[in-house]
Amino acid sequence: MDQVSLLIILTAALVTPLVMAKFKLTVLPTAVVEILVGILLGPSVLNIVHSNSTLSLLSNTGVIFLLFLSGMEIDFSLFNRRKRPQTPLAAKVAGNAPKYSPVFLAVSSYAAIMVTSLLLGFICKWTGLFKDPWLAAIIFMTISLGIVIATLKEKELLSKPFGQTVLLVAALGEIVPLFSLTVYASIFGDSSKSLWLLLLVFLAAGVLFRRFKPFFTFFESINKSTTQLDIRLAFFLIFSLVVIAESVGAEGILGAFVAGIVMKLLQPQEDTMVRLDGIGYGFFIPIFFMMSGADLNLRTLLADPATLLLIPAFFAAYLLSKAAVYFILRLRFKRGNAFAGTAISAATITMVLAVLQVAKSMKVVTTQQSGAFLLAAILTCVLGPLLFNTGYSAEAEDLKKSTVHFIGTNLLTVPVAQQLADSWYDITMYTDKEANFKTYNSEVNAKLLTSLDTEYVESQDAFDAEIVVLGHFNATKNYELAKAAKAYGVNRVIVRFEDRNVLDAREDELTGLGIEVYNTPNVNIAMLRSLIEAPTTLRLLTASTSAVYEVALRNRRYTDQEIHSLPFVKDITISQIFREGHFIRPTGSTTLKFNDRIIFTSSLDTAREIRRELGILN
Repeated sequence: MDQVSLLIILTAALVTPLVMAKFKLTVLPTAVVEILVGILLGPSVLNIVHSNSTLSLLSNTGVIFLLFLSGMEIDFSLFNRRKRPQTPLAAKVAGNAPKYSPVFLAVSSYAAIMVTSLLLGFICKWTGLFKDPWLAAIIFMTISLGIVIATLKEKELLSKPFGQTVLLVAALGEIVPLFSLTVYASIFGDSSKSLWLLLLVFLAAGVLFRRFKPFFTFFESINKSTTQLDIRLAFFLIFSLVVIAESVGAEGILGAFVAGIVMKLLQPQEDTMVRLDGIGYGFFIPIFFMMSGADLNLRTLLADPATLLLIPAFFAAYLLSKAAVYFILRLRFKRGNAFAGTAISAATITMVLAVLQVAKSMKVVTTQQSGAFLLAAILTCVLGPLLFNTGYSAEAEDLKKSTVHFIGTNLLTVPVAQQLADSWYDITMYTDKEANFKTYNSEVNAKLLTSLDTEYVESQDAFDAEIVVLGHFNATKNYELAKAAKAYGVNRVIVRFEDRNVLDAREDELTGLGIEVYNTPNVNIAMLRSLIEAPTTLRLLTASTSAVYEVALRNRRYTDQEIHSLPFVKDITISQIFREGHFIRPTGSTTLKFNDRIIFTSSLDTAREIRRELGILN
């Protein structure tokens, strides 16, 4: 019977997403549907799946893998202190209102959640609903990072300030309860050990990170399809830190989460992350969610009047604990989006399951209370995404053009800036030459600098852009400013060198920093050669109906997808793909990869939409 139950669960795991796709069931997250399927298969309804040692082992591995993948979802770039560029459109909309950073808004929001959750925990104790206020507070402050990420991805918001804010709130909604649960178990558990021993988990994580830091810089040269060293490393990290965590009296899920953070800091390749997602969400995690539902017996739970009272009470507590988020999000975002962000922040299931699993082992929660907590959490996962999808609309700052700053205003850069300003770029030019400023300030948005000292240029907000172009005639100043701009955090820095001798001495250093270098004689030579070898090149580049464009593929919706299956493939012609330092001549069956630089031709209007669709970080 053990094998039969496992076979039924695996069959249900296969059929569930197929049915959801067939009937376009997008309102509920897959995790919630899998729990409902588990309830259907368990003693609550059909009674054909029963817990056994095999399913328990796979389910426990599932929650460990889920927390590991959650740790890998933390985006540490959110803590970058770089100032956000503010375009004239955004400034006009925002007026003089301060631009609170996503980090500030998220930390403030979660601090309010913690205070409210503690208050609700003690209210539960005073009213007799639940006797342990600390455990109740931990449960109420949880947020489902997986559901939030899936919802934000669907709306393509992960790269937007609003999406970053909500994502960080959700990340704190897993990190803080996880550490709180570990401390709680250490203090109140039967086999509790000294809290300082928890530091051994982080010490071990630091040692593992330092030991394997160079791993992904050389493993490609020794990896084989029969070894899969990156996947072996992932499992080694998981179980090493899980064993260490449990050995010092902490919860294994803490070790799994920290292992995910270590793996993310090691900067694995996109293929590695895809395969780990495949292992987790393809096998272990569905079993965990379905067995969480199968372990419930709704017939028994709902027959108890006390449970019927607990479910709406806990559901209300989940919602009230996140209510203050609305007022903090309103500091930057419009009313509808603040409400949507609050609604999705109320969705919780993953950490509730993990907390209840620990609480059951400590015998501090009854079956009725555990079931009520879980059923109320399922209701939040139904309501949260539904309210978010109906309430969110684009923020004005999300509609802004890409910001490009030119340092150097002259005959070479001004015509380029004028043409770019007519498309989807917001252009600002800087010059230290008063004569050039007087000549061009009526033709472009120009600003006069008193000097090209790096600290002064930075103080004039010249580096507050997505792209900075150093087009000055002074090669030494271009070199210094390029390095300063990259250190400041500018995404793309393009620097001009007319003297090849100057460039030869600095090219390796600059390209190693990720700075793009430009040399006019080299470009002219390459263009002339291209005209000889491909006579239509000039016509293609100067055509008024179509032109050549490039976009870096950042939207994971289109990664690992063949070109012929792209929905807009008939509107563009992909000429080349630049991948890992090499050009690829694409065919219809060529599979796109994350960070591919796609060179294509299309009309201006089509290019604008495709660049937005493929280039958005999702």
